[in-house]
Order: sequence, then structure tokens, then C-alpha cells
Amino acid sequence: MTDLLTGAIAMASLVIALFFLRFWRNTSDRFFLYFALSFFIEGLHRVYSALHDDGGEDSPLHYLIRLLAYGLILWAILEKNLPRAKAR
Repeated sequence: MTDLLTGAIAMASLVIALFFLRFWRNTSDRFFLYFALSFFIEGLHRVYSALHDDGGEDSPLHYLIRLLAYGLILWAILEKNLPRAKAR
């Protein structure tokens, strides 16, 4: 049952990544690109952990991959809200 749920989460993450890629292509806003990369990393991580791991998600590698994915989301939000230097 956990493999089924892991597969569903992986599929959802990859589909969400495709939606954000489409929004990025339409708007050329890096915010959507960072979100797409984050969800793509999370989806690939779920697939990898389902295929190669026996339920042991307590290794530092799993935490570092998730930290990277969530860090991209935080960076996208910070970059979007920081004031930009005005072009002359």
C-alpha cells in the first residue's frame, strides 16, 4: 500500500512540475522555473526511494535532497519579493 501511495505522490509531483514548466514557458518568470525544478526533484526522489530504498528514509541523503527542493521554493519566493534594481 505504501508503494501505491509513493507512486501517486511521485506522479502528482511530476505533473505539477509540468504545469509549472508550462507557466514558465508562457511568462518567462523564473519563479515558475524554480517551482518546477523543486517538484521535479521531489518526484524523482520519491521514485528513487520507492525503487532503491527499503523504507529507510532516515539517511542524510534523503534530507539533503528535500532540503534542496524546499530551498528552491524558498529562494523563488524570496527572489520574487526582493526589490529589484531599477534599469536606467
